[in-house]
Amino acid sequence: MKTLRIGSGAGYGGDRIEPAVDLIRRGNLSYLIFECLAERTIALAQLEKLGDPEKGYNPLFTYRMAHILPALKEHPVTIITNMGAANPLAAARKARAMADEAGLSHLRIAAVTGDDVMPILSPYLKENTMETGRPLQELENSLISANAYMGCAGIVEALRQGADLIITGRVADPALVLGPLVYEFGWAMDDWDKLGKGTLAGHLLECAGQVTGGYYADPGRKDVPDLWNLGFPIAEVGEDGSLTITKLPDTGGVVNEDTCKEQIVYELQDPARYYTPDCTADFQMVHVEQTGPDRVAVYGATGHPHNGKLKVSAGYQDCWIGEGQISYGGPNALARAQLAGQVVRKRLMITNCQVDELRVDLMGVNSLYGAASKEAPAPQEVRLRVAARTKCREEAEKIGNEVEALYTNGPAGGGGAVKNVRRIVSVASILIPRDAVTSHVTML
Repeated sequence: MKTLRIGSGAGYGGDRIEPAVDLIRRGNLSYLIFECLAERTIALAQLEKLGDPEKGYNPLFTYRMAHILPALKEHPVTIITNMGAANPLAAARKARAMADEAGLSHLRIAAVTGDDVMPILSPYLKENTMETGRPLQELENSLISANAYMGCAGIVEALRQGADLIITGRVADPALVLGPLVYEFGWAMDDWDKLGKGTLAGHLLECAGQVTGGYYADPGRKDVPDLWNLGFPIAEVGEDGSLTITKLPDTGGVVNEDTCKEQIVYELQDPARYYTPDCTADFQMVHVEQTGPDRVAVYGATGHPHNGKLKVSAGYQDCWIGEGQISYGGPNALARAQLAGQVVRKRLMITNCQVDELRVDLMGVNSLYGAASKEAPAPQEVRLRVAARTKCREEAEKIGNEVEALYTNGPAGGGGAVKNVRRIVSVASILIPRDAVTSHVTML
């Protein structure tokens, strides 16, 4: 039976590169995916593209390509990534130039587009958003992007055209793995059982180091060896959809039943109905079985027809956030930090600072759980964080300025003050008909 080895080279936009290069050199892989796109990151990329039509792809794209291309010279592996973000074509052009310079002019590079649905969004503005239940139309004047989660069809087509490097925009995370499985094994796009199994493989790989123990580690409870040298995962997938998760030898981390279980339930609301553009995956009967050191067989997934809808993430310019932080240490540090927070609150009232939301947190004391935080021995060091949402930059700047003013205006012993202001892009999600979106492949 034919089996594919697919590795995961990144689980988020800022992931490290060394494990990916190691997978190319030692993994005996057929494919390597880089999953680097989140809801807000594509909206931020759209903002960047508005300022420069040759930008809008992942900010680490060229850094990653500079490390990957030399490794591909000696160990050819097909690369599939959503690092194209808001501008897959520009990313592909950049990759083309870098490949030519690296002596890889034979490399066939494809851009998969079609996910940008801003031009066709008007008929769907009356749809209610998932986050608030209010019509998307209420945000129309502040919208900057709208990207649909496409399935694997564009990736499959790029592979049929002979692509060695495929750069997409917004596709569903599991589609990066499902695409090569459909292509290599000839799975039909209505073979729901196989698509469900392939979706599980993609789901297990999509966060890279999470399934090899990265997000699993909890010292003394769930120990993970050599976390500093965490190896990224490999999926061995058979033509029948059989699946084993493993990693390279001589790397840190661990692959066991629990790491796989934690990743399976990650972002999973209903095990019976995991909606994707390609199918409705069914994980109800999934089992995991340790079959050897750092080897776990995962089986029992199936699938059902897709629901005919695609999720669209619409980015909009939401607000400004102003922030200031300062530390207090030594005896009575907690009381001094509490007083500092009271001072800043009062100062913001006096200066008539217009805020939509204000947080005054003592980091390590109550910043996560607020009033529900348990009493603890008085800390010897406390960091005060004050942050607020505002409608304009000028109001946001007042927050950090007041925190910084604590240096000389008391209480005693404040140090290490920092401040920043940033514009916030938020995301609203709606569903649109699946047949409203068509993927396109451009070969370079």
